[in-house]
Amino acid sequence: MAAAAPPPPPAPVPEPSMTLVDTDSRNHPLFSRIRLATPADVPHIHKLIHQMAVFEKLTHLFSATESSLAATLFNSPPFTSFTVLLLEVSPSPFAPLHSPASSPSPYSPVDRIVYLDLPLDDPDRETFASDETHDVTVAGFVLFFPNYSTFLAKPGFYIEDIFVRECYRRKGFGRILLSAVAKQAVKMGYGRVEWIVLDWNVNAIKFYEEMGAKVLSEWRICRLTGDALDAYGNANI
Repeated sequence: MAAAAPPPPPAPVPEPSMTLVDTDSRNHPLFSRIRLATPADVPHIHKLIHQMAVFEKLTHLFSATESSLAATLFNSPPFTSFTVLLLEVSPSPFAPLHSPASSPSPYSPVDRIVYLDLPLDDPDRETFASDETHDVTVAGFVLFFPNYSTFLAKPGFYIEDIFVRECYRRKGFGRILLSAVAKQAVKMGYGRVEWIVLDWNVNAIKFYEEMGAKVLSEWRICRLTGDALDAYGNANI
């Protein structure tokens, strides 16, 4: 019987790759800042509200203009009436915002760094550029104003709108915006922060519940607007 053939020589062990795979999300920092909006921000606020109306499928109710926003949003000191906080992002650290000594800002900007797994592509970056010199982009906003709880005998804040542009969602920016309002409420000794959410927006509902908010399903919104409201102007009641 012929002798068995010798086993083949072992295959060479492949050399380990020296190419490093970028698995560290800290290689993609995105700097964010929450600051008070000013009248100069009205064009961006108007575009954000329109994008929100598109997302909520409510463009048929959207009639705000830049002029009407400018005429109504900034007539009172911040936190005493309508207040808008803007979310801005930048690939680089923000330059400090300085207020004149004679007129200090009532709100100190909140800076945060969010680390992303991959670089973020913003198709509307130029449209929402707020400081082209430093590559700063508006990514969202929150609009709120004081209300009052008779049960608590304390004022609170009502959030009319909170919105983050689509490419910046699910990255923690909504939490940063909401936390900024809640922190201001605590600072002022207010009793609560309230807002509404569309019943089909299950992602938002889950997010709010995870933050500790209670969704009060037993309450319904009642609203008089348009012709129904105008009818009371000349009503003899």
